[in-house]
Amino acid sequence: MKRVIALVDCDSFFVTCEQVVEPTLKGKPVCVISNNEGCVIARSKEAKQLGVRMGQPYFMAKKEFPNAIYIKAEHERYDWFSKRVMDCLKTFSPDVEVYSIDEAFIDLTGTRKLYGKNYTEICKMIKSEIKTKTDIDVSIGISHSKTLAKLASDKAKTRGGIYSIGAFRIKEELRRTEISEVWGVGRKINIFCQKWGILSALDYIKRSDDWLKKELGKNGLELKHELLGECISSVESKTEPPKSIQKTSAIMGFTSDINVIKSEISKHIHRACSKLRRWNGKCSKVGVMLRTKDFYVYSRYKDLLQPTNFELTVRKEIEELLMSIYSPDKIYRSSGVMLETLSYNDSEQLYIFDSTSEKDEKLAKCIDRIEEKFGKNSIKAGYYK
Repeated sequence: MKRVIALVDCDSFFVTCEQVVEPTLKGKPVCVISNNEGCVIARSKEAKQLGVRMGQPYFMAKKEFPNAIYIKAEHERYDWFSKRVMDCLKTFSPDVEVYSIDEAFIDLTGTRKLYGKNYTEICKMIKSEIKTKTDIDVSIGISHSKTLAKLASDKAKTRGGIYSIGAFRIKEELRRTEISEVWGVGRKINIFCQKWGILSALDYIKRSDDWLKKELGKNGLELKHELLGECISSVESKTEPPKSIQKTSAIMGFTSDINVIKSEISKHIHRACSKLRRWNGKCSKVGVMLRTKDFYVYSRYKDLLQPTNFELTVRKEIEELLMSIYSPDKIYRSSGVMLETLSYNDSEQLYIFDSTSEKDEKLAKCIDRIEEKFGKNSIKAGYYK
């Protein structure tokens, strides 16, 4: 039985999240810029029409398009919206693979009997449910493989939000698709294909299996069969826990003020430890990083006596490391923290006279519950000067 796979892609996700939080931004040329005010990383439809380019440096965009609205990225906000979009998808099928913060594959095979609708109508239900629950618009591509679903989702953005590539339409779609438009075809493969006269996706699938395997290896061969509508790569709903956690960001205005730097480090520690607790993990190694105005990077790590995910414990160790690399004579542009040697089980060596572990865990859970109820950053740790 052929699989039926959909790719759900949030439209202008970062901008849309900002417009949901601040409805007066809807219908206006809005651009989200990276934390260090480096470049434009998301644009509203109106900003695109105005001419703002993706990746355009902020100082150039502001000068060229002064009427656009520029907003600094709030990644925790986008994570919050992303989780709710993914939760909506999981109510339609248990087989959901989160591909990125704003994209997910969902295996809909067999759901026609469950909902009594065809797959296009089911995707209309998904689109409507996400809009109702989160106010986020999505584009959905439907086909028989991940590669074709990705191609269909790209076309859906200009075709009413939902686009299907059925078995009988595959070759016609591939004939109209340049090889460079295919998901997984990067610059090097594109150059190789151009050299051999493979200009369209249809040209690609006409090549023999032996030739593709010889010239492009196993992945090149699998790509052909994905384009033919064979589900070589299935939807993997199981996600692997992170091997390490890093939280970094630019410091607004550059500074040598230790209090400002400590405040930034504190935010990173809170975000990193919160993420680690969501995975029910603990770290046995912590690190801190400072990047100077001239892009020199200073970092230091320390192994912990006991694994932990409690931010006050982590913070004590990291602040000691911070003071060992900090210099009041230097100006810093960014900072970060690293949690490494992560473990995801309850087996850990406890010290016979140590009673702090249980107390720390209870306090950490209390902090998480407060944030769940009142929102991110509703509770913060202070520090002594």
